[in-house]
Amino acid sequence: MILLPTNVNIYLRLDPTDMRKSIDTLSILVKDVLKLNPGSGHLFLFCNRQRNKLKALYFEQNCFTLWYRRLERGKFIFPKDRAGHIEITPDHFEWLLASNRYSRADELESTFYDTFS
Repeated sequence: MILLPTNVNIYLRLDPTDMRKSIDTLSILVKDVLKLNPGSGHLFLFCNRQRNKLKALYFEQNCFTLWYRRLERGKFIFPKDRAGHIEITPDHFEWLLASNRYSRADELESTFYDTFS
C-alpha cells in the first residue's frame, strides 16, 4: 500500500508510454505534454501500449519516487480513444495497485514462480 496525502491529485496519461522512460524523461513528459508541474506533489500514472504495465511518478519534499507494476496476465482497463490525461480517484489508484479489479484477466489461472533468474 502506498500512503499519499489526501490532497494529492492523481493523473493518468491515456496515450501509451515507453516503459523504459526514467524519472527525468517522465518529468519532461508531464511538463511538456500534459502541461502540468511534475514537482507539484501530485501523482502521475503512465501505461504501456499493451496495457499490462503501469508506472507512477510522485514528488514529495526533495525527492522523486517511481513505482512500477506489471501484470503477468491480463491488462489494465482504461478509457480508449481519448488523448491527453484524466484524473482518477485515490480509491481507483489503490485498486490498481492492490487487486486485479481494474484489469482484464478472464478466467486465467494464477501464476506462481518458484525460481527467478
